[in-house]
Amino acid sequence: MSRTFTREETRRLAAILAETAQTEVMPRFRNLPDGAVRGKTSPRDLVTDADEAAERLIASRLSRLYPGAVLIGEEASARNPALLNMLVDADLAFLIDPIDGTRNYVAGLPLFGMMIAACHRGDVIAGVIYDPLNRDGALAVRGEGAWIEYENGRQAALAVASPAPPEDMDGLIATGNLPEPLRSTVNGNLSRLASTASLRCAAHEYRTLAAGHCHVALYNQLTAWDHAAGWLLHREAGGYSAHFDGSPYKPTHRTGGLLYAPDAGSWQAARRALMGDGAESAET
Repeated sequence: MSRTFTREETRRLAAILAETAQTEVMPRFRNLPDGAVRGKTSPRDLVTDADEAAERLIASRLSRLYPGAVLIGEEASARNPALLNMLVDADLAFLIDPIDGTRNYVAGLPLFGMMIAACHRGDVIAGVIYDPLNRDGALAVRGEGAWIEYENGRQAALAVASPAPPEDMDGLIATGNLPEPLRSTVNGNLSRLASTASLRCAAHEYRTLAAGHCHVALYNQLTAWDHAAGWLLHREAGGYSAHFDGSPYKPTHRTGGLLYAPDAGSWQAARRALMGDGAESAET
């Protein structure tokens, strides 16, 4: 890769999310008027006025900092799916998730986040996951580690959990989009882990995973803005991840599922515990 991203540039991405949170997201939290929430592809797939206003402001700030960069936002991509095709060849592209966990946001639950990933020719080179309520960001730069940066400027390095056998693993597992029969297989094997949960918010699940507060995460719906920043955060915190068939992830991949673990050995153990031989039934 020839294009790199610095820590200072990544902090500027976090500052854009912080500004947007305070001007567009938090004023509307638990304060959405009638008509401010709409369905997209299903009743579970929501968009609000806050999502759209936040994405516009983030895109405006990024365009000012990086003229000519490709901007791929969740809401813009819903209107124009062809935007995602520009990710492969773009010298610099930004994946924007203005509010991740929109269902929680609409429900008034304080568990949602904001994400930006910087990409070079289809590779993730930096990422930020921002928590609008606690006003702190989880940041990662490819090859330079991952850390939490608090509102007062204090930093703390992120590190994934220590390896553990499946019976001692805590997992964040989303099975709703798995194809059958893999979905039934995984659901039937969840008790092989110590505990499983879903936060309905990839932003906070990735932060939990990269901070070492759980061992395993599993996803099948691979919309790029949901996973690119979190994938890098976990990788730079020392973790291991791959598609269900063991192949490496890129944000240009839209199928094949993703499984995360502290290291390659834990990944293999978690895959066997959850899937057995069922991973071959997943869409690739």
